[in-house]
Amino acid sequence: MQIEKGFWKNKKVLLTGHTGFKGSWLTILLSHLEAHVLGFSLPAEKKSLFNKTKILSLIEHEIGDIRNLDHLIKVEKNFSPDILIHMAAQPLVIRSYEDPIETFSTNVMGTVNVLEVIRQSKTITSGVIITTDKCYENKNLKRGYKETDPMGGYDPYSSSKGSAELIISSYQRSFFSQSNNLRRPAIAPVRAGNVIGGGDYAKNRLIPDLIRSIGSLKPINIRNPQATRPWQHVLEPLSGYLLVAQKLSLEGPSSSHSWNFGPRKSDIKPVSYIAELFCQLWGEGLSWVSANNSGYHEAENLSLDISKAKSSLGWKPKWNLEQAVGKVVAWHKADMRKEDLKKISLKQIKEYLSD
Repeated sequence: MQIEKGFWKNKKVLLTGHTGFKGSWLTILLSHLEAHVLGFSLPAEKKSLFNKTKILSLIEHEIGDIRNLDHLIKVEKNFSPDILIHMAAQPLVIRSYEDPIETFSTNVMGTVNVLEVIRQSKTITSGVIITTDKCYENKNLKRGYKETDPMGGYDPYSSSKGSAELIISSYQRSFFSQSNNLRRPAIAPVRAGNVIGGGDYAKNRLIPDLIRSIGSLKPINIRNPQATRPWQHVLEPLSGYLLVAQKLSLEGPSSSHSWNFGPRKSDIKPVSYIAELFCQLWGEGLSWVSANNSGYHEAENLSLDISKAKSSLGWKPKWNLEQAVGKVVAWHKADMRKEDLKKISLKQIKEYLSD
């Protein structure tokens, strides 16, 4: 199965979280596929991929909070989308410790509201709900977690996403099943690993922390350097999300399954490997040192089993870790040269789709 430009051309897509890092990349990708996108999100951070690539010129744009159900319903009715992709979230583990109420209200009740919008919609045929690899009950297993493994979550962020998964499952069985012949939108949760790419400026993330250290002439402090994560370029899971949306739209509720999107086993590496690789590719004497941990619990081992996506969707990772980090370095060096970052992002999207 491939991303079909003919499928996406003129499709009306309601995308929550379009001002965030992943949402901005997906907006540019959907625009390249000639979809008609309405983004619903909180305002973008001043320094963000959204602003640096001037995404506002590509789409319809609605500032809003997914915790406001009435606003969401009004926007959906006025737009009449074909597809809803839900990416809005509080996405940071450390921040979830600092503000658990915001994390649970956004990631749990926000997801409930999005599901309610889909349930009440007269036009939506498919809904793709993005959660995370951290939704699984993490037992520090050496193997990758499968879609059938139990949900869990130690920290508030992981727990909020595990909770969201249970809610999605409830809505699937209660409202979006094949129990009768009524029109039923099809929904599916999708889970991805640690994504990297140009334009991520979030706090307490490895690559953004490294980028912020450039020019300081001091080694960057890296916490948990031996922790392993399923690193991948942001375009990898985004391509999977679009394949799931296509499958749901064409096949209906029979395809309403959960899906993992992660890297090859050979690219599941410790934090220290990524830090060293980035420093080598960047040059200019950039370096890192091991730092004291944040004081908060973070999982040591985490990876995903992607065999289902490979066998049932025909999806597989395209770029290895060296290529992915190389794309990040190229994007940020272009930023420092004050190049057109929308063109740079589109160039990388075209390269990805053609590989």
